[in-house]
Amino acid sequence: MTRTPLTTTLDEYEVWFLTGSQHLYGPETLAQVAEQSQQIARTLDEAAEVPVRIVWKPVLTDSASIKRIALEANADERVIGLVAWMHTFSPAKMWIAGLDALQKPLAHLHTQANVELPWADIDFDFMNLNQAAHGDREFGYIQTRLGVPRKTIVGHASDPRLRQELATWQRAAAGLAAARSLKLARFGDNMRFVAVTEGDKTEAELRFGVQVNTWGVNDLADAVAAASSSDIDALVAEYEELYEVAPELRRGGERHQSLRDGAAIEIGLRSFLEEGGFGAFTTSFEDLGALKQLPGLAVQRLMAEGYGFGAEGDWKTAILVRVANVMGAGLPGGASLMEDYTYDMTPGDELILGAHMLEVSPSLTTKKPTLEIHPLGIGGKDDPVRLVFTADPGPAVVVALSDMRDRFRLTANVVENVEPRAALPNLPVGRAVWKPAPDFTTSAAAWLTAGAAHHTVMSTAVGIDAFRDFAEMAEVELLVIDESTTLPGFQNQVRWNAAYHRLAQGL
Repeated sequence: MTRTPLTTTLDEYEVWFLTGSQHLYGPETLAQVAEQSQQIARTLDEAAEVPVRIVWKPVLTDSASIKRIALEANADERVIGLVAWMHTFSPAKMWIAGLDALQKPLAHLHTQANVELPWADIDFDFMNLNQAAHGDREFGYIQTRLGVPRKTIVGHASDPRLRQELATWQRAAAGLAAARSLKLARFGDNMRFVAVTEGDKTEAELRFGVQVNTWGVNDLADAVAAASSSDIDALVAEYEELYEVAPELRRGGERHQSLRDGAAIEIGLRSFLEEGGFGAFTTSFEDLGALKQLPGLAVQRLMAEGYGFGAEGDWKTAILVRVANVMGAGLPGGASLMEDYTYDMTPGDELILGAHMLEVSPSLTTKKPTLEIHPLGIGGKDDPVRLVFTADPGPAVVVALSDMRDRFRLTANVVENVEPRAALPNLPVGRAVWKPAPDFTTSAAAWLTAGAAHHTVMSTAVGIDAFRDFAEMAEVELLVIDESTTLPGFQNQVRWNAAYHRLAQGL
């Protein structure tokens, strides 16, 4: 069977640049529209901040061509979204069929060709040509009337702020594109009796496009058993080069076989995922079959390469980790499964210590992790190998995906990773320590009010704006806990959202 290594890059994607006008102004004006819109598209495409290629398309002046370009975009897997700008006045009824047919994310760019007005030279020919202030309002109306989800970006193409907004939207569109083509393998089922890791997999495929299916863990164990000695040797050598490997795990060490067992798990898991075309997966410590260890090191390394992962069968978090990895492609930082574990409740200076049993991605640190082996009191298997480190200080966001019966809900908390107050010599796992916004009490109470999950994705590469754009594109609820959050206001938002989303579904 063909093996396809996972790619986590934005290089394969493109965004189409659409310009609206009409035949009323004549061929000379339309030629100017085309020239100026090409310049705007080129300015954005050449901007270092903009990660996805911008492809200019000929000026659109009638309903048939607009619908055609929407259908072409839908059918092209490289296209992750459209940017639309009404250079002149483009009567919005021309856009109804195209917008109704469009299935890709849309950004409404409200800009113009010039930065400053040439006051002394302005005549009505100039006004007819440069009337995006007029035309974009017509376009905004029809988008709102049709209920089209979109991102509205305002400013000149030379403005770094606008470019950053566009870049964030592109990253969110890439995350949605990755979800829509995502195949997720569950090895075993959810942890028994746990509520929040459950969910409607059929609805998830409808909403996000992801295929979620289950394989017996011994299918994975067979792939692990097939790992060759030479491949294990090569991978162990890679470990010794990349990490500070504990002496007992090195060649000749008394526990070296455990490292080889961990390497075999990585080789088998990777081959299974590549052969099946999977971009995300889950495991469960309650269902390990013939595996010798709970996968720790393998999971950590695969997440760092871009795979999505959820522990204890949590496929919803696995989706989020994959999406966050794609959105952050090429940026400093990373994305990882995370879990709020315990608190330092020093009054006025509270901290959250997050970790998991083993599976936190080393993409959260720039330091060299240590590779260690320690007992694990659950799972009933051999002691597992794992990478040990603390996430780098800096801004981050933690996001959970929950099934609320009639909809999916994203809950996001803006946080700041910090150094631990003291060393953690007896906590041999990947971990992060953070201060939540706006403060510990409000954050925790709001999170609980939202019914948000205990498993999250932590992203240190992209922030809350990317998840806002993703939620808008995917048409899912998003609750944000940040510096502006108050508990009474948050409680009201939860109530209002419940009413809105039920009404929005129709009868």
